[in-house]
Amino acid sequence: MRILLLLAALLTLHCAASDPDPVTPTPTPTIFYAGADLSYTNEMEDCGVVYKDNGAAKDPYKIFSDYGCKLVRLRLWHTPAWYDTLNAGKRYSDFADVRRSMQRAKSLGMPVLLDFHLSDTWADPGRQIAPAAWQTVVNNTAVLKDSLYQYIQKTLLALHSENLMPEMVQIGNETNRGILLSYADDAAGAPINWTRNATLFNAGIQAVRDVEKSTGKTVKVALHLSGPAATPDLMEKFWSNNVRDFDIIGMSYYWAWHKPTTIAQTGSTVAWLRQRFSGKDVMIFETGYPWTDGYNDSSSNIINDVNPDYAPLSPENQRKWLVDLSKEVKKQGGIGVLYWEPAWVSSSCRTPWGQGSAQEHATFFDFKNNALSNGGMAWFKSDF
Repeated sequence: MRILLLLAALLTLHCAASDPDPVTPTPTPTIFYAGADLSYTNEMEDCGVVYKDNGAAKDPYKIFSDYGCKLVRLRLWHTPAWYDTLNAGKRYSDFADVRRSMQRAKSLGMPVLLDFHLSDTWADPGRQIAPAAWQTVVNNTAVLKDSLYQYIQKTLLALHSENLMPEMVQIGNETNRGILLSYADDAAGAPINWTRNATLFNAGIQAVRDVEKSTGKTVKVALHLSGPAATPDLMEKFWSNNVRDFDIIGMSYYWAWHKPTTIAQTGSTVAWLRQRFSGKDVMIFETGYPWTDGYNDSSSNIINDVNPDYAPLSPENQRKWLVDLSKEVKKQGGIGVLYWEPAWVSSSCRTPWGQGSAQEHATFFDFKNNALSNGGMAWFKSDF
């Protein structure tokens, strides 16, 4: 109740200070995107993983399609050269790998959300390092914004030339910090320079809009923030700095990192965002919940917190977390929930942190790589 009262008070305060421009109200969603981030899938198969359904080997994209996955999310790194020293030295989540993944998804009729990380490596609330290729111009916003514009435009046009235009794109990943930072500013935790930040975001958005005009394709543009508690204030900052030409507000919500925020409170945030930024859709771009506390390799697992309402860990409680979250998001007018890395199972390959996966306990597959038909996979076909 305190959260609801606080949100109401914030709504009154913010609206009195700086109402968004009048726009058409967001209609009740006609489709709900229960989807999955499958960015690791190609790498896992190259590392020898054989995915199974009911004990039989099967194309993993076909598994997700058959269970009812409505949207595939794929991350794109600029130049992930750090892969060159791992395993066979093959790079993943670069343009060639994303192109391959998009072909797989679209051949099965699954739309794609392309996640521009705007970095050579992981970008998140604690790290937003500009690609090495742009480090010499990070302090020249005019040149940097042109580099960003050209990168997004050329990427989308190259995909369009092969009939692979994504249905959605996100400008940055979990951008709770300023984007495209120097190594020094990132390490120092520099506060957001909103003049710079807004200029860069608007350049990225403009690239998408110009591609839409030149191709006749419609591409939904998303901002992506981490945490229901942090998102409202950050969205106010984007709006007041005239970053407004987007279609979707995406949030990450994990119990492990965003507790004690509950599913109900997350739903209240969804409702507030839809009311405050009328005309904008809201989605959960990332969530995850383990089905076991076991390990299938020597790599540490990154999700280790158990919500007491979804205990003990089991495939059934993994599914329950996703169904309950989806019901709440949909009830509050949100248009989707995406699961982060449900196919990042264990393999013989290495990451920068060790051999195997940091997520095998929270995928939609058991430790023999067989689909958990009573776990997360069943979520896609659930009634929500």
